[in-house]
Formats: sequence, structure tokens, C-alpha cells
Amino acid sequence: MLKHKLLLIVSFFFLLTLTAQDKQPVQFSFSKADKGKGEFILNITAIPALGIKLFSTQKISDGLPVNTVISFDSSIKKYLQDSIVETGKLHVEKEAVLNNAVISFYIDSLQWQQKIKLNPGDSTRIIGNINYYYKNGESIESGEKRISMQFSYTGDQVVVTSKPVATDTGFADKSWLVLLLLGMGAGLLAFITPCVYALVPVTVSLFLKRSKTALQGRKNVLFYAISIIIIYAAIGALASVVPKTFWNNLSTHWIFNLFLFLMFVIFGLSFLGAFDINLPSSWANKLDSKSNSNSYAGIFFMAFTLVVVSFSCTGNFVASILGLAGGKAGNLGPISGMFGFGFGLAFPFIIFAFFPKLLTVLTKSGGWQNALKVSLGFIELAFALKFLSNVDVAKNLRILDREVFIVLWVVLFSLLGFYLLGKLKFKHDSELPKNDWGLEYVSIPRLLLAIASLAFSLYLIPGLWGAPLNAVSAFVPAAGTQDFILYNQPAQQNISNNTTTVNSAALPPVKYVKRLSNYEPLAAKQNSLSIYYDYKEALAASKILNKPVMIDFTGIQCVNCRKFEASIWPDPAVISTMKNDFILVSLFCDYDDEELPDNEKFFSKVLNGQVETVGDKNEDLQQQLIHASGQPNYVFVNSDGKLLVPGGYGYDPTKNAKDFAAYLGNVLEIFKKQVQ
Repeated sequence: MLKHKLLLIVSFFFLLTLTAQDKQPVQFSFSKADKGKGEFILNITAIPALGIKLFSTQKISDGLPVNTVISFDSSIKKYLQDSIVETGKLHVEKEAVLNNAVISFYIDSLQWQQKIKLNPGDSTRIIGNINYYYKNGESIESGEKRISMQFSYTGDQVVVTSKPVATDTGFADKSWLVLLLLGMGAGLLAFITPCVYALVPVTVSLFLKRSKTALQGRKNVLFYAISIIIIYAAIGALASVVPKTFWNNLSTHWIFNLFLFLMFVIFGLSFLGAFDINLPSSWANKLDSKSNSNSYAGIFFMAFTLVVVSFSCTGNFVASILGLAGGKAGNLGPISGMFGFGFGLAFPFIIFAFFPKLLTVLTKSGGWQNALKVSLGFIELAFALKFLSNVDVAKNLRILDREVFIVLWVVLFSLLGFYLLGKLKFKHDSELPKNDWGLEYVSIPRLLLAIASLAFSLYLIPGLWGAPLNAVSAFVPAAGTQDFILYNQPAQQNISNNTTTVNSAALPPVKYVKRLSNYEPLAAKQNSLSIYYDYKEALAASKILNKPVMIDFTGIQCVNCRKFEASIWPDPAVISTMKNDFILVSLFCDYDDEELPDNEKFFSKVLNGQVETVGDKNEDLQQQLIHASGQPNYVFVNSDGKLLVPGGYGYDPTKNAKDFAAYLGNVLEIFKKQVQ
């Protein structure tokens, strides 16, 4: 029975992993044929995945720029002969997503051939890009494949590299895995808290001593651990049945953030020793009465008892994981996060069951447990400020601006450093260990942690004068909330200084500027980047200046948006292109404290609800343009509001500023071809 249940759990997790793999929509392969006398054929083979419609290089009937384009660097065009030849079983049909435009596409393998002609003694690398478009389900998406192939008379070597274009699903397929790993880490951390750690020797010993054989004891512990995992996964499953937009809306709502702030403050103060948090003892007693280490039902109730009695130390971890579970991971997010948490919490029980001698080490708890608990208390108070900051920006209270937030973090992490050095004492602290001369001393691990905490405090201090603090830019409030910034000169000298004047002269940003400019990124302030906050204003400016519109679908409380703005925007190539070649409009999808006029309210089919606020309107626009939710998402349209490139460029930590700069350049090329 146990083997079957264990096999079921392992199989479920294995299938979960397989189904969530990052599948490539199109597989490419490259080869070349030597025809002699310097003549070569470059062969490019593309194989769409099942259900993928790969668009042909033929132009779409309505002139839409979604056909596949194969281009080569201008420096090697002298070696190219004739045009690219496309062969394969071509399909033609009307596409509803493109307003019934006639499209040509492939569902089976196809091949492109390009003739290459070299002169005697020539040796060159043919470099180019395949910018391909495909239909996946009901959405049209894009990708890019890099071509890099060496041609010569004497010896050929082939190097092909891939560089997929970031879209709104770039990181989505992996976010479940991130939550799984975060959950495991949180579970392991929760394991060493006093609420759980102290129960391990008693629990494991109970199973091993009451079982008839050592093997049966290990089986019982294994079932106990699996039960813990099942319980937490079930909590995640219950949380996953809500609509996809629920977690995103919940995580940005000021009431939920206020609740998390209060919870983290309460747990933080409890960890510092102010008071103890316990669920009603009757709950634990009732469950404990049904526990029995000799039956699987009893073992399951023992696991449930652990979940309940350890709530005072694990509740905050569970709330954090569920709070992070929204967005791109979808319904899988809560399940994977809580599965990981249960696994991290339960795995050490298995280790101690199979290696019982380690229990002798485990029972030597000492004062380090309380030191860990106090350290977690400081960290929880720091995170509590983040949730309070979310409330502050959502309600525009301006009581926790950037410099105030940084000051409080400097104080908290400095106090943590002093505590680890033994300079502060709390209620449950024991004396530090003594050396051979009877003097208290600080252990090396505590010293290293103290150095890290104090160094982090020093790192934060320049932020009081406007330093970007890239390492924590996603957590601190936006630069627009800071009263004084020392670094207020344009960061890049190669950026035109009159762009803001030109954009403003065309049609200056008016709507929502007073409210939303508070969340302007530091790179925008340093480079005098003009930002609109209303879509219609941006389109009007686009028509006057004949520039494409770059829509930044963002959020006031969007952590990934702040990461992107801090790591990508400051790049010289990116900020220069954004400022000189685009009309930038930031549309905040969580700006819900400004109600629309009655004549602008409407029912949204894509949101299946009434659009009543500015945030609702922006979220509806994002869904209509790219059929996706979640921020950040960068979408590009012309002055008529028509997409230049299908899909959006979303946050992907594997991409850098160079990738985004190349993407912007590709969009500009498409726009220029349209206006010619």
C-alpha cells in the first residue's frame, strides 16, 4: 500500500515536471552543401511543434508585418546570390485573429535555401537572423533564431546559436519552478525554527522504537513525510481553484497588503520574544487524539498535528508563498510553491530516519536556535515594511517614501548586525559561549552573518541621496517618491537633450501625471525621459511626431517591473532609443483608486467584468492587444494603435539590456517599412 502511494506521488511530480518543460515552438537545423568552385547552398530546416502554425516568408495579404523574415548582415550580402527559396507543404487560410487576412503557413517541416558564392581564397562567416511568427492556440507569437556559419574553400566549421525573442511567456513557463524552489528553501528554513526542530528527535525516535523492525519504522517515517507534503500541496490546490487574475489582484490590493504587514509585524515581534503565538490547544489535542504511529491513518493525523502546532513558525512562510503564487505561474503556482514547502519541511525527517545517529547531533540545540529566531524576526520586520509600502503607494499616503523606507532598513539591518555580535540581548537569549579563559566570544558563523548584515546596511546608505541600489530596486519604493536626488544630471551624454522639449511641444503629458509620476524610474529622471500615462495622449503625440508608441504595461506594486527598470532602462543603447525614437506611455494596470467618468465605463468581454477604474481600462487594453496579463509587458503599436510586433516583451531574468536593445531596433525597422 505504501509503495503504491509513494509511486503515485513520485509519478505525479514527474508528470508535473514533464508537462511544464520549456518547449520550443519551432526546431531549427542548419547545414550546407558544397557545389564546388566556391558555390555553396545554405540549408535552413524548420520543424514546427505539434499544433504550431509557422508563418511563411510570403507577405500577408493585408500587408501585416507578421510574415517570417530571413535577413543577413549587410557586410556579407556581396556573397549572397539570388533570393531565398522556400520549399514545403504550404497551407493557406483566413485568420480570424488578423481580421480574416489570408495567411500562408506550415504545420510540417519546411526548408529555406540560400546560394552563397565565394571568390578564390575567401573565408567568411555568414551571419543573419530568422525573425519568425507562428500561431499557438489563439495567439500569434514571435521568435528569433540566430544564424552564424563559416564558409571557406579549405575547411568549414558550423556554429549555430539561438536567441529567442522575449515575449510575455518567456519566463512564464519557468515561474512554477521558481516557486517550487522558493517553497523548498522556505520549508528548509521553517524546519530549523524552534517550533519544528524540537519535534524531530521525539517524532523520529517514536516511529523507530514503536515499529517491529527498523525497515517498518523507516516506512512509517516516509509515509509521515509524504503526508506532510500532501497536506501542504492540498492547501496549494485549494488556493489554485480561484480565477487566474485573483492572485494578481489580491497581491496588489491595499487591504491584503495591510493584512500581510500586520501578520509580519506580529510574527516578527513574536520571534524577537515579545509574546508567543499559539493556535487553540484544543485543535492540536483533538488531532493528537487520533494520531497513532502504527496505522497509516494515525500517521497522517500525526502529520496534520505537526502542521497545526508549527503554525506559529510556518504561517508567515505559507502566507508569503501564496502571496507570490499569482501572476504567470497561473493555477500551478500555489500547488508548486506549497508542494515545495512541504517537501523542504518533510525531507529532513526522512534523512534522520535513515541515519538515526544524526539525532545525537540534532539534540544539541543550544542558544543558536533562539539566535536564528531573533534574526528571522528582524528580517520579517524588514519585509513588513515592503507590504506597508505597497499600501502607501496604493493609497498615495506618502508616509513611507523612498528615503524613509531606506532609513528604516538601514536601522533594522544594523541592529541585526549588532545583535549577531552580541551587543543586543532579548528575552530568550542565552549567554554566548566562553573560551578557555572564561570570556564570551562570537562564533565564526555569527561573525560572518554580522559582517553581511552591516555591509548591507552600508550599501543602502547612498540610496538616501538617490543611488539606484540595483540589488534591492524591486523592493524599495520608486525614485519618484524621493524628495532629494543628488544624481539628477543625465546619465548618458550621447542622448539628445531636446527630446523632452520636442515631445512636450507635440502634446505634453497631462492626464494622471501628478499622481503617477511619483513612480517614475530613476533612469527616466536622470535622462529627462518624457513619459505619458494616458494611451490616447500617446497616440496623438505619435501622429504628430511620426514615432511608434512603446506601451509599458506596468504596476505600482509590480516587483518585476522595478527589476526591469533598474537593470535594463539605464543601458545607454536602451535609454537612448526609448528617448529619441519612441513615444513612451506607462499604463499602470493596478491604478484602481481613480474612477473613470460614467461615460467611459463599459463591460469588458476579455475581463468578464465592468471596467470602472483607470487600472481596469489599462488591463482591458493589454488583454485586447496581446491576450495576456501580468506585468511588465512592453507592447509596440503605430499611431493608429495597430500592433507592430505580435505579443509583448515580458520580464525574463535570462535576458539582458543588449537583447532588449536589439528588440527595439527590430521594432523600429518594422515601423520604418510601414511609413515608407
